[in-house]
Amino acid sequence: MVCFLFITPLATISGWLCLRGAVDHLHFSSRLEAVGLIALTVALFTIYLFWTLVSFRYHCRLYNEWRRTNQRVILLIPKSVNIPSNQQSLLGLHSVKRNSKETIV
Repeated sequence: MVCFLFITPLATISGWLCLRGAVDHLHFSSRLEAVGLIALTVALFTIYLFWTLVSFRYHCRLYNEWRRTNQRVILLIPKSVNIPSNQQSLLGLHSVKRNSKETIV
């Protein structure tokens, strides 16, 4: 996120400066420099969009992998005062050993 917040304004300002320079070169009849600056702007934004897409896809895959492996939830029902202990074990209400990766709900 920090890279995205840093690179986005940097790419925007760089692209704006390149286009501004291209306009100035067109006014002074320097077409070759203007075409070069326009090509640089197109390359800059293409690379920026490619980086954004690849970075977004990577982080989505990383998040989905984390979500798939770390979302084990066990529902624990508290012991009732009126139910004898032998009936609790039949109902599955006995204590369960918990791993550190489990979330208690």
